[in-house]
Amino acid sequence: MKPHLHANSSVRKWGGKREDYQRIHDFFDQTKAHFPDMRHRAILHNSFDIYLCEQLFGITIINSDGKEVSVRDIGEAHILEDLNTIPTLQDYLQHMTLEPWMGGAERKKKVMTYEDLEKALEDLTQSPKPSKPPKVNIMPFNVID
Repeated sequence: MKPHLHANSSVRKWGGKREDYQRIHDFFDQTKAHFPDMRHRAILHNSFDIYLCEQLFGITIINSDGKEVSVRDIGEAHILEDLNTIPTLQDYLQHMTLEPWMGGAERKKKVMTYEDLEKALEDLTQSPKPSKPPKVNIMPFNVID
């Protein structure tokens, strides 16, 4: 259902004008612009996003009839009109295939030999003492024979 149709439905439920609700319904359906099939709903059509909507628009709005309306109720109605249920974020994510890039950047380990370590220690002991301690970049490494 398009956002303006959801807004019309909100007018029937709580009164006021379509403009009172349009921004909230636009929020839920904004992902259509980036993923134009039903899978767009995985992003903003779940119980978690109802709470995000409250954080963005407040706990309630006052419609043009002067009536206080719960933003959570508006969000729940939107999702129920589209899906007949309010899924959790887990309902969507449990079916997602994990890809290697989802774990973040792979960190490379520096491998040092004992000779590399001895050379580094020798360089440290033979260099003149600095007036202030040098900055040391500590990276994870493995020492190997």
